[in-house]
Amino acid sequence: MPLRDRFLAVLVALCWGLNFPAIHLSLEQFPPFFLVAVRFSLIAVPTLLLVRRPAVPWRWILGYGFGFGVLQFVFLYLAMATGMPTGLASLVLQSSAPFTVLLGGVLLHERLRAPQAAGIGLAVLGLVGIAVHRSGLGGGATLLPVVLTLCGGLGWAFGNLANRQARAAEPFRLTLWMSVVPPIPLLALSLAVEGPDAIRTSLTTLGTRQGALALGGLLFTVVIATVVGSGVWTSLMARHPSSVVAPFSMLVPVVGIAASWLLLREATPLVEIALGALVVAGVVLGARPAGTSSRRAPGRSADRWAGPPAGLSAGQPTDATSAVATAATPSPRPVSPRPSVVVAETLTGAPAAADITASASARR
Repeated sequence: MPLRDRFLAVLVALCWGLNFPAIHLSLEQFPPFFLVAVRFSLIAVPTLLLVRRPAVPWRWILGYGFGFGVLQFVFLYLAMATGMPTGLASLVLQSSAPFTVLLGGVLLHERLRAPQAAGIGLAVLGLVGIAVHRSGLGGGATLLPVVLTLCGGLGWAFGNLANRQARAAEPFRLTLWMSVVPPIPLLALSLAVEGPDAIRTSLTTLGTRQGALALGGLLFTVVIATVVGSGVWTSLMARHPSSVVAPFSMLVPVVGIAASWLLLREATPLVEIALGALVVAGVVLGARPAGTSSRRAPGRSADRWAGPPAGLSAGQPTDATSAVATAATPSPRPVSPRPSVVVAETLTGAPAAADITASASARR
């Protein structure tokens, strides 16, 4: 991953880490399911009116919106509303990174290099250490909020895979259209579970100081965390294997715990700071670029693919450490082969034009 993209990944982690105190402020005013519905509605309405839908199959837009938008935030907001500490929520939610790598290996056949595995293992060790320390503190989270937050991390991982499969040429438009998915099901869930009275009360008391802080937190969540953060994240996932990008999300709890201490006065012991440094070291190790080699196994090519995993569409390479990033990088003027050629080669295994030329040269 280039240095510029690493910087962008760290910037996303900063935005998402600060998002947890913002969510805390908003949950002081709004019911959790209604808050998620409002969060995405503020993006979905102008998107439907002003933004053209990206050239991506609907199944990936729906998968991204349902995983990232619905499952992640329903479980996260519910966990925080039922007692999950802000800093600990930012930590446990980063279970999405190992979930993403695991699901990417199982469903997309992405290969995990040894440095990536070691880096993720180191970062997970730091996360587990912080979680164990937090669980022993007085007033720590109960089992239910932790389980709910883990479910949110799993939803985020499914959203990451749908994002990866979409390979959007314009990732920012995909991010905006992803926001179209959550509002209606979440508003229906809010009306059914939280009730109209709770929604009405949250809207009629916005003139208080608490209401003003909640609106400020909601504005940060919508503009900075969702539009800016998710837009950059989508772009990174489109250009690089998920196993390279996902570990950067484990920087979020470092920012979240620090921000919770500074803004909400949640204590952060020195042992957690040390374990947070371990997380950073793991992310740096896991994001190291793969070494290039001129030698390849006989009969293998980094750019060839035998076929898609079961249940997935064609177009997703099984070797995530090959030239995937180059192929997925958006271009101002993309050049695509004729659909008939692509279908013929995918279904029949017909050799590419370069292979035919090479074979003809060999016969001469």
